[in-house]
Amino acid sequence: MDAACSTQLIDGDGTFNVSGVDTFIKEVKLEECGLSYAVVSIMGPQSSGKSTLLNHLFGTNFREMDAFRGRSQTTKGIWIARCAGIEPCTVVMDLEGTDGRERGEDDTAFEKQSALFALAVSDIVLINMWCHDIGREQAANKPLLKTVFQVMMRLFSPRKTTLMFVIRDKTRTPLENLEPVLREDIQKIWDAVPKPQAHKETPLSDFFNVEVIALNSFEEKEELFKEQVANLRQRFFHSVAPGGLAGDRRGVVPANAFAFSAKQMWQVIKDNKDLDLPAHKVMVATVRCEEIANEKFASFIANENWRELEEAIQSGPVSGFGKKLSSILQSCLSEYDTEATYFEESVRSSKRQQLQEKLLQLVQPTFQDLLGHLRSGALENFKDAFEKALNAGEGFSSSADLCALSCVSKYDKGCEEAVIEQAKWDTSKTREKLQRDIEAHISSVRTAKLSELATLYESKLNVALSGPVEALLDGANDETWPAVRKLLKREGELAVYGLSDALSGFDMDEETRNKMLTDLENYARGIVETKAKEEAGRALMRMKDRFTTIFSHDSDSMPRIWTGKEDIRAITKMARSASLKLLSVMAVIRLDDELDNIEKTLTLALVNSTSNNATSKSISTIDSLASSTWEQVAPEKTLITPVQCKSLWRQFKNETEYTVTQAISAQEANRRNNNWLPPPWAILALVVLGFNEFMTLLRNPLWLGVLFVGYLVSKALWVQLNISGEFRNGALPGLLSLSTKFLPTVMNLLKKLAEEGQAPSTNTNQSSMNSSAQSEVTTNGESSSSSSSSGSSPAKPVPIDTSA
Repeated sequence: MDAACSTQLIDGDGTFNVSGVDTFIKEVKLEECGLSYAVVSIMGPQSSGKSTLLNHLFGTNFREMDAFRGRSQTTKGIWIARCAGIEPCTVVMDLEGTDGRERGEDDTAFEKQSALFALAVSDIVLINMWCHDIGREQAANKPLLKTVFQVMMRLFSPRKTTLMFVIRDKTRTPLENLEPVLREDIQKIWDAVPKPQAHKETPLSDFFNVEVIALNSFEEKEELFKEQVANLRQRFFHSVAPGGLAGDRRGVVPANAFAFSAKQMWQVIKDNKDLDLPAHKVMVATVRCEEIANEKFASFIANENWRELEEAIQSGPVSGFGKKLSSILQSCLSEYDTEATYFEESVRSSKRQQLQEKLLQLVQPTFQDLLGHLRSGALENFKDAFEKALNAGEGFSSSADLCALSCVSKYDKGCEEAVIEQAKWDTSKTREKLQRDIEAHISSVRTAKLSELATLYESKLNVALSGPVEALLDGANDETWPAVRKLLKREGELAVYGLSDALSGFDMDEETRNKMLTDLENYARGIVETKAKEEAGRALMRMKDRFTTIFSHDSDSMPRIWTGKEDIRAITKMARSASLKLLSVMAVIRLDDELDNIEKTLTLALVNSTSNNATSKSISTIDSLASSTWEQVAPEKTLITPVQCKSLWRQFKNETEYTVTQAISAQEANRRNNNWLPPPWAILALVVLGFNEFMTLLRNPLWLGVLFVGYLVSKALWVQLNISGEFRNGALPGLLSLSTKFLPTVMNLLKKLAEEGQAPSTNTNQSSMNSSAQSEVTTNGESSSSSSSSGSSPAKPVPIDTSA
């Protein structure tokens, strides 16, 4: 940009033009200059040619006074423009003239404020003054210099400002003669200005670099004036370099903070406060660095790469997360460093640290999410690998250790890839959490596996013990409990050995291992005890079954037929003794091979007891079963107490008495069925009284035929009606049954006789053979019926005393 339109920085009322300055800075690209820029301002009496000088010296276009319209105020307030064609970038400010009639003699506040502002902002201050005022006591430059020196006491600046006195309309007097006089006047004014105690003896050279130049009249010697201005212009090239006009750069703010700095300075000056430039520089740096940091923070949030990375983390781990995020963060911080590089280092570093902390605080949740994904993924991998190792038959502890080490190593590698260079975050807590989760899973699996093993061997013991123990107790005898003990020892040792071998891969402490083995042994014992208790609860049923088995079956286990020859009393006693044996076996648990006299006690008290009369005579004798415990037997081993045994025996006898009674009745009925002949006296009576009838039959043989036919018919009816079988259930039921069957049976016989009579004569021989066969069948039927009747029991039992 070779030239720029001037912009009003501060208007005549002292209002700072914020929007105009921002627009100006953007147009001249001042923000790109960093610290490589200079600010030049000019002050002097009104209508002294300040704007004209600036326009020729820097190529600006400030408004100039029109001499044909008279001398009046041209510049109001402070205007700003960029110098054309001068490097580095140079900004020039044209101040409102002093000693103007428009503001009057008393309104010097704005003059002082603008002078202080120019000294605070500018690197070079041009003081425009007339040549003919030099050496004069009441010249126009005296109030201006006093103003400059007075406000300088309120400006705590760390650098020297270059004061370039521009002598206008130079006369024939050489500059060598004018400069000492001017410097003497300046020193006098400096000495006369009131100073703070700290600067009473401070020389002028500590505050200013004083330069003096002279220019001929623009109106009278324009060409010479332009030549002199062109030579002066050369001095403004590279003015910020060491030794240049603006070589002291200690208090300069970066170009991108110029507008803010100028606005804050003007506000402090308007409030009539002392302007501490070092503090102001820090304040400007603080504000601007914070603004830059906020801009970069917002830029980072809107960064597409960061947003994609953040979104990807929501669904799972991202490969190279640490490098990608570190690159994005470094790019953001580098941009901050670039824009804030010219600000106060301490402020810049502080704000950079704050920006970095904010960025890290922003990304930390995402980083934690990544660690969470890594941890959960490592845990799932561990679970899968651990399960596969166990299914492959590897040892529990070795599998757990190897899988845990492998998964934690993978997690550590993932954490290394996730580490952000700018952060020193500790991932040990997440790693510890992973280790705790792995240990908890191992513990839960160990508990489950141990429980499975215990359940497995318990189920094996159930199968191995429940059925056999039940069978042994069902066949209770003297060898029952020894056999149970032997079975328990064998199966228990097998189960304990198997479990002990299975536990070898679990790396358990000896105490826990022994406890599990002991628990398994106790469980096996508990199975036997539980089964014994169950069988003891069914003791009465078992006793009745055993009694029935022995009583109703012979020594060959065949069903017993009561023919009348059996000794029911002896059989009953034998069956009851066997049942009593079962009761004595069921009474207590005998897993410790301890002797007892329970069977003897029960036998004496229940089987070999004396008669009721004898009992009544010895009523004072103590009942051996009147107790709730057995002698020499612990209560916890008792299944059936003596009192309960007595009660069970009484109930047993009552419920089996009917069976004995039925047997006795069957025996009596069988005897009756097998005795068909009448008593001898009846036979003798028949012979004596039936002699006449017998002789009659001998005299008339026809009666023999009739009797023979009657006999055949009666025999046929006997067989067909099964009269002997019908009367087994009693006389009345037999009569009722025969009354209903008699008529159909007779009709059936007659029908058969009729069919036989109609047969052809040619079949006579065959009919005779059939009749013979039928007679044989009838005879055989009678024999079968007789045999059946002989094996049947009588219908109605007769109660008798069945005491053993």
